[in-house]
Amino acid sequence: MSSSLSASLVSVCFLAFFATSIVRAQSNVRDLAPATQGVDGPESVAEPLRVGVAGLVHGHVGWILGREDRGDIEIVGIAEPNRELAQRYADRYGFSPDLFHDSVEEMIEAADPEALTVFTSIYDHLSVTEVAARHGVHVMVEKPLAISNDHARRMKAAADSAGIHLLTNYETTWYPSVHQTQAMVGEGAVGPLRKIVVRDGHEGPKEIGVGDEFLEWLTDPVQNGGGALIDFGCYGANLITWLMGGQRPTSVSAVTQTIKPDIYEDVDDEATIVLTYPEAQGIIQASWNWPFSRKDMSVYGRTGYIHADNDVDMRVRLDDGEPMRQVEAERTAYPFDDPFSYLAAVVQGRTVPADDLSSLETNMIVVEILDAARRSAESGETIYLDGRE
Repeated sequence: MSSSLSASLVSVCFLAFFATSIVRAQSNVRDLAPATQGVDGPESVAEPLRVGVAGLVHGHVGWILGREDRGDIEIVGIAEPNRELAQRYADRYGFSPDLFHDSVEEMIEAADPEALTVFTSIYDHLSVTEVAARHGVHVMVEKPLAISNDHARRMKAAADSAGIHLLTNYETTWYPSVHQTQAMVGEGAVGPLRKIVVRDGHEGPKEIGVGDEFLEWLTDPVQNGGGALIDFGCYGANLITWLMGGQRPTSVSAVTQTIKPDIYEDVDDEATIVLTYPEAQGIIQASWNWPFSRKDMSVYGRTGYIHADNDVDMRVRLDDGEPMRQVEAERTAYPFDDPFSYLAAVVQGRTVPADDLSSLETNMIVVEILDAARRSAESGETIYLDGRE
């Protein structure tokens, strides 16, 4: 088969998926499902969502402050009690000082946002959510949802009582390779799932030069809830829960280490978490000791495997009789390609977060996994989530 004919066949099969289902090529080259279909484009948004930014101490805040204007959100207020830090960000991104307020309560009352994006410590997610809920303001926090089951339950109770959305943002949620993988798994391209391995992390927050205000709480066992186990273990817990269709694992086992105690005196910098399911296993490798930054995963089914090496590059082998293929994932459609476009779509009723990567349902399980992993690492015992001792 010529290369031009192969390319045409793949294109045809991609289009066919939207109309019916994934079509398999007779040449035994199975087709990859496109990433999530969009509901419309940013140009169709009638009014931008009024968004408040709660906190500036999380290094990911540049994601929204430096975001290209798509016309779907408008930053109407920023809450940050550290005035020196607030001025630094105002200078960097050109925001008016009039946008800044000393507290979330003050910002909500003055700016009347419809939703908050939260860039505080993880510990402070609870207090911000409770304030937002009192005012009927929707919330998107940076990963993970909460430091503990107790905080997560209280946040859920506040959100449910107020009838607001409570979402969690992960960088990997917006990777086309992640959605390509999930589509293939759902189509049965690799057979029943048997093992999922997720690897996340970098050389260490101090080593890569995060800001002082970020490093201060990221290495605090109270404000962060742990070290690498929380910071990067949450990605794997999120992805595995989603790929497993929202199942809670049967058990959680974890081992943590502090390989660099001279830098990370109070928290772990290395963690491995093993999740068991009735017919599958999940392995999460979270580290502040990788030789370079990585966010990748391997998904193994009974008949094939998928390696998502980064946001777009994938390696796929779906049958014993075919070779491994290099694949570039299709770009994810609007509004599922960006956290703040997605937030606007959810709040404005253009999409529903039904058990997806950002949903409260998924992320309650994520926190349950992380909480059990922390207890397992401390006790040296497996934690069973099905009630067994």
